[in-house]
Amino acid sequence: MMIVSSLDELRAARRLLDGTVGLVPTMGYLHEGHLSLVRLAREECDRVVVSIFVNPTQFGANEDLSKYPRDLERDLKLIDPLGVDLVWNPTPEIMYPPGYQTWVEVKTLTHPLEGAMRPEHFKGVTTVVAKLFNAIQPHKAYFGQKDAQQAAVIRRMVRDLNFPIEMVVCPTVREADGLAMSSRNKYLEGDDRRAATVLFRALSAAKSAHEGGERDAEKLRATMKGVLAAEPKATPQYVSCADYDTLEELEMVQGKSLLSMAVLIGRTRLIDNFVLE
Repeated sequence: MMIVSSLDELRAARRLLDGTVGLVPTMGYLHEGHLSLVRLAREECDRVVVSIFVNPTQFGANEDLSKYPRDLERDLKLIDPLGVDLVWNPTPEIMYPPGYQTWVEVKTLTHPLEGAMRPEHFKGVTTVVAKLFNAIQPHKAYFGQKDAQQAAVIRRMVRDLNFPIEMVVCPTVREADGLAMSSRNKYLEGDDRRAATVLFRALSAAKSAHEGGERDAEKLRATMKGVLAAEPKATPQYVSCADYDTLEELEMVQGKSLLSMAVLIGRTRLIDNFVLE
């Protein structure tokens, strides 16, 4: 497994990778969700590249950039047995050199949900992913369904900018009690960890209602809100039932749709979603 930091090292290492290349972009502090992406990339591609970079431009002014968990040695030990060929761990100075002023933005898709709560977030996401794509030139890129809006935004960017890359969105990996795996789960302790399962329970209740024939989107939103309201430690930021591709809020669920939410459990902000086929 080659481990590089500079662009020159990356380009030299990339030239040595023959066949199809799969990229798994991460911000480190890896968990089973990330590892499942790496395993699928290993199955589907000749070569696998993992990027580990905590991207400062997708954090807002009052968000947890300085506290975001980092442990490169731990991450490398986790992925080394999985057959990763190349790890790129650039510094912020490499990704955003002095005087940096170029950004990649997707417009409409970034306005609701996470975009409404974190106005500059997706500009940072799309810019860094475009830079990763340009630098690594993968054939496939692997993302998790947990970040559903991010996946939708990057799908649109790939389409609009004609990146010759296949987007692969993989199912959310969960703990035994349903909590979606996330690097931020390490902040949850005691009662907060117990309370965090309310996102899964709220989504499950709405999914069950849909499977029972409910198609009124507002009633599905109300079902989720009702479950959240019963948990004293939960403070919802948004609860959504939207079109899977456009992320526009629905009146009636007719095609592929997305149930999603962002909820504060104590001081920890969690997101989760279910796809309704």
